[in-house]
Amino acid sequence: MTTVTSAPASTAGASTTTTTGTGADQQMIASNFTTFLQLLTTQLKNQNPLDPLDTNQFTQQLVQFAQVEQQMKSNDQLTSLVSMEKSAQSTTALAYVGATVVVDGATTNVANGKGTWSFNVSKPSTATVTIKDSTGATAYTGSFAVNPGNQDFSWDGKGNNGQQWPDGNYTMSVTALDASKQSVAISTEVQAKVDSVDMTQDPPALSINGQNFTMDKIKRIVAPTSSS
Repeated sequence: MTTVTSAPASTAGASTTTTTGTGADQQMIASNFTTFLQLLTTQLKNQNPLDPLDTNQFTQQLVQFAQVEQQMKSNDQLTSLVSMEKSAQSTTALAYVGATVVVDGATTNVANGKGTWSFNVSKPSTATVTIKDSTGATAYTGSFAVNPGNQDFSWDGKGNNGQQWPDGNYTMSVTALDASKQSVAISTEVQAKVDSVDMTQDPPALSINGQNFTMDKIKRIVAPTSSS
């Protein structure tokens, strides 16, 4: 059963009005702007005809305050855009729940006698695969000729002696040698379902095999196989 962790609900009876630092700053700037206009209007009404207000200074002050007001509006719009982006991230994250994805890693959950990994090699090689259980005991080992690129590896949960190992978390390690017996770099990936999404994290965290991943860590989405 998949679950979605959401942010805690607000406490009943608690005040729903909060004042952020940005909101307080905006109120102060708006108040100062209004006060400035009132003072400027009063000054214009009561200026000395023989010593009128410097128009250049007057214009500069108006321009400065207009720029501040424009910046306040821009900040409001940016805040709205950030909020929309977070909402879009949450919606996208929810869509991953139940999907089978591929992420970097070496540990996957073997369920019903089936576990799937992937690894990538840069040249034709002989790869040696070793699978260990959560206690570090070797459950399976084998060597295979592999071609460059992504290689999918599925394990049926059986050891080299035919013993069926119990379901649980298993870790795969892979080493490879090319035709010249030189080591070849290998990166491993795991294929598993997204169990849940933690919406309290920013950005939202996807739970895969008991570990949290952000959406940018997902490398591929595997289409479900149709049952016969």
